[in-house]
Amino acid sequence: MNIDIVAPSVGESISQVELARWLVADGAWIEKDQEIAEIDSDKATLSITATHAGVIKITTDEGTTLEPGKTIGYIDTTAARPETLPQTESTKPASEALQSSASKPIAATAPTPDHAAKNEAGNIPGVIISPQARRLLDQQDINLPDKGLHKDNRRITTKHILSAIAAQVSQPDIAPATTSSGIEGMAPIQRNENRQKMSALRRKLAERLVAVKNQTAMLTSFQEVDMSAVLEIRKKHNQAFLDKYGVKPGLMSFFTKAVTIAVQDFPQVNGRIDGDYIVLHDFVDVGIAVSTAKGLVVPVVRNAQSLSIAQLELKIAELAQKARSNKISIEELTGGTISITNGGVFGSLLSTPLINPPQSAILGMHNITDRPVAIGGKVEIRPMMYLALSYDHRIIDGRESVGFLIKIKDLIENPQKLLTGGIDPIQKLLGL
Repeated sequence: MNIDIVAPSVGESISQVELARWLVADGAWIEKDQEIAEIDSDKATLSITATHAGVIKITTDEGTTLEPGKTIGYIDTTAARPETLPQTESTKPASEALQSSASKPIAATAPTPDHAAKNEAGNIPGVIISPQARRLLDQQDINLPDKGLHKDNRRITTKHILSAIAAQVSQPDIAPATTSSGIEGMAPIQRNENRQKMSALRRKLAERLVAVKNQTAMLTSFQEVDMSAVLEIRKKHNQAFLDKYGVKPGLMSFFTKAVTIAVQDFPQVNGRIDGDYIVLHDFVDVGIAVSTAKGLVVPVVRNAQSLSIAQLELKIAELAQKARSNKISIEELTGGTISITNGGVFGSLLSTPLINPPQSAILGMHNITDRPVAIGGKVEIRPMMYLALSYDHRIIDGRESVGFLIKIKDLIENPQKLLTGGIDPIQKLLGL
């Protein structure tokens, strides 16, 4: 019995997806629930898992754009399971296959003696060859290094090979572009180019970034915050927190909690424009920007205003792990009333983050650096961070943007106020 493998539906608004890559070889034995392929949409990269055990037959090449629901292969469930399975990309657990695929091509069937030398040369470290492409290499007796395809592509499909064959027929071989170094005895300088097709996620991200500039009146306000108190809390309670919750206390959870409190005083920052209306929310769904190998994604922490620091830390860690391992769902990427991005993890000192529409604001965190600051009339060295709030001026005025940043600054520099909704604990004790 043949079970169809179909491209999954990834949301009502998405009409096309792209088959990013196969994680198994054509004709390989696969187990039920094994990850067999990755699908790129304009929101995220998702995995396809096998619904049955059997032998897989691949009918669609990597890089193909198709509609959700289209059959891309099938599983022969009547095939006999091999007594022993070689530890190749097609039989390893999906997590191991993903880790090793960056350095090994997908395993193909054993080469014949006539092709042994060619296939050995065709296994280029860091290059993944689709099963269909591997068969075409064998059929056409093509040596991969001779074609030079590995220099321009990290993943090679039949489309790349057919293009190379067509180019060879239409014109004679041309040596790689070089230029003289101008120094006698020095070898020519290579000037090659590497062309890579943009993924569906990257294309959509590019469209959205341009749209933000064209469709919003975006401005950015800046503030600096002394991180001494929060860093001291992390240092003092790091081990106890790790022992209890299994994660270390991070900075993102403190800033997320501060945002949920600050928007109570400045609700426009948590709002959006819908036609001729301004929509204000009594809940805070915070989007957390996560950098992945495929691009930037923004999973959403729902009802963040009701979560504690520990709950926020666990949820953020869970969403980030899902995003980086392509386990994130479309529902977890949809919505959000305000976003936070942390360029500081890459060493950014200052930036102007772009709004994530239809949201109206995004808070940018940055690198923490020791700087001299005036404290009580004296110069002290403190761990300082620049904050940036990019906002849509159509709904948020300067007073709200600056006031919001000052509120965040106050909450981070006095983290005990995070327990009391932003009120000074002594004032709350006294009922003031």
